[in-house]
Amino acid sequence: MSETDTATDTRTLEAPGATVHYDVRRPEGGDGGGGGRPLMLIGSPMDAAGFVTLASYFPDRTVVTYDPRGSGRSVRTDGATQTTPEEHADDLRRVIEAVGAGPVDLFASSGGAVNALALVARRGDLVATLVAHEPPAARVLPDREAVLGVCEDIHTTYLRQGMGHAMAKFIAAAGRQGPFPDDWRTEPAPDPAAFGLPAEDDGSRDDPLLGQNMLGCTGFRPGTEALRATPTRLVVAAGKESEGEFPARAAAEVARLLGTPLTVFPSHHAGFLGGEYGRQGAPAEFAETLREVLAGSA
Repeated sequence: MSETDTATDTRTLEAPGATVHYDVRRPEGGDGGGGGRPLMLIGSPMDAAGFVTLASYFPDRTVVTYDPRGSGRSVRTDGATQTTPEEHADDLRRVIEAVGAGPVDLFASSGGAVNALALVARRGDLVATLVAHEPPAARVLPDREAVLGVCEDIHTTYLRQGMGHAMAKFIAAAGRQGPFPDDWRTEPAPDPAAFGLPAEDDGSRDDPLLGQNMLGCTGFRPGTEALRATPTRLVVAAGKESEGEFPARAAAEVARLLGTPLTVFPSHHAGFLGGEYGRQGAPAEFAETLREVLAGSA
């Protein structure tokens, strides 16, 4: 099914356990150096709303965005409270096949980069170039046990105390510089009020980041052998301002394992944002770098 406005065709597809919504923006003209391939922009749990600004810098490309299962418009129908990267990868496969324009170029951010790595390890024929930007794959890190412990604590805090306390821990962990110490549990818990978050528990437990994806995403270890063998051109990237933070450190380690250089993008972990969710990156510079990388000139 679809409902079309002046620029975007919004569609749905049925997958096991979810109804997945995705959007197709048609080009104004030209192929943007991509040989006519669609450009897919994804995150996780960030949904299509986070890529409006970035998509606007590619009016010459067919741009595909989507809402991962359990986020935005893509409702889970099976009642599951956890989602794995493999499930997300299968949803991505279904979307790419439904678009039906052959292999795509894929920019994948954060958890979306984890899911995209899971996809191309299985179905590299569906993706010409993957730009995996800051995948938070904790298992590749030297301090993996501490990082995984922190992520499990965030998830447990969410289940016990709700969004405010868990999100405060998440923000503190995401911005931390350098490796996590083994004795991280002795550190005081951050105050939700310091981040403008409520301390009261509203009783909801449906947050796609803190509840559904926290453990599966960070606990994923990319299959190095399969990724080295994939026909997909792999570019692993991190933001210039993210150096030392957990997702950027993981990106650097994934690049090392794959024997490829780390590509540095402008700005931070969400450097493509242009005001979405109240956050500002450097979207023009970010898009310029992405265009150069996709063209093979960076």
